[in-house]
Amino acid sequence: MDIEQIIQYTLSKKDVEETLPFGPNTLVFKVKGKIFLLLSLDEKPLRLNVKCNPEYAIELRERYASVIPGYHMNKKHWNTIIINGELSAKLILSFINDSYNLVNNPKKKV
Repeated sequence: MDIEQIIQYTLSKKDVEETLPFGPNTLVFKVKGKIFLLLSLDEKPLRLNVKCNPEYAIELRERYASVIPGYHMNKKHWNTIIINGELSAKLILSFINDSYNLVNNPKKKV
């Protein structure tokens, strides 16, 4: 999975806004004015931050070496995903979906 695929998929979601509030190297995606995905434009390998249910966040970190506590984020609710080939595209897209749904429908459990 590459950066263009992630950007294209994320922008295809309803009411998504793409911004650069933290400078030119971090792309931020929001829904309803709230951040659900941050994408580093200068990291190798590619990294993104997604919001996550706290229990599931811990489970993912224990299961995958390329899922770590969210860089510069609340580590209880955010994971950093390192795109290095360990995770399938399907799994990465599911992380984006979960994050979007947590922010877009905060009362809905993901």
